[in-house]
Amino acid sequence: MRVLLVDDQELIRIGFRLVLEAEPDVEVVGEAGDGLAAVEEATRLAPDVVLMDVRMPRLDGIEATARIVRALPQTRVLVLTTFDLDDYAFGALDAGASGFLLKDARRDDLVAAVRAVERGDAVLAPRVTRELIRRMGHAPAGRAAASELTASLTERERDVFVAMARGRNNAEIAHELFLSESTVKTHVGRVLAKLGARDRVQAVILAHRHGVVDPDDID
Repeated sequence: MRVLLVDDQELIRIGFRLVLEAEPDVEVVGEAGDGLAAVEEATRLAPDVVLMDVRMPRLDGIEATARIVRALPQTRVLVLTTFDLDDYAFGALDAGASGFLLKDARRDDLVAAVRAVERGDAVLAPRVTRELIRRMGHAPAGRAAASELTASLTERERDVFVAMARGRNNAEIAHELFLSESTVKTHVGRVLAKLGARDRVQAVILAHRHGVVDPDDID
């Protein structure tokens, strides 16, 4: 897994590099100290994951995330923030980030978050998911809209989609639906492809906008 580190504080980049490069399958391919440099380095290196600070000089992480997502659809962005309900972090999610992580996260949580984002999962706590939906400012649609959105899905894919939208990860979905994790992963990929969703964050937003799930169902 190839990772790009973006933060205007060199010591933070050094700390993340030490943690990630201790993993045998992770390579830190570059660093950037501001948003413009992040876009340039991401374009040059095409990393699998970008660890992105949101408050930086020259270009903030929100706009940098948007530019990277547009230019590199396969690259995932994991936002770094100091507060778990940071307005900047929510802006980055709206711009296409796949989740966010607190800067003081434990070593294991950092590694797990990077791995999750790389494989297409979203890194969002349930209360963050609810807050993201609330901030979107869109009232849930009726049943007709939900049926239209899920019309192309098989019954099992719809079950997986609903579970995704409620914030379940692959292991939890597998347990709830009595499936193997590899089967769930396959279904998730098909769901995202059929819905035209880039990742789980977009899937959650789509589910809410079309009335597939209610924010109160996310626990």
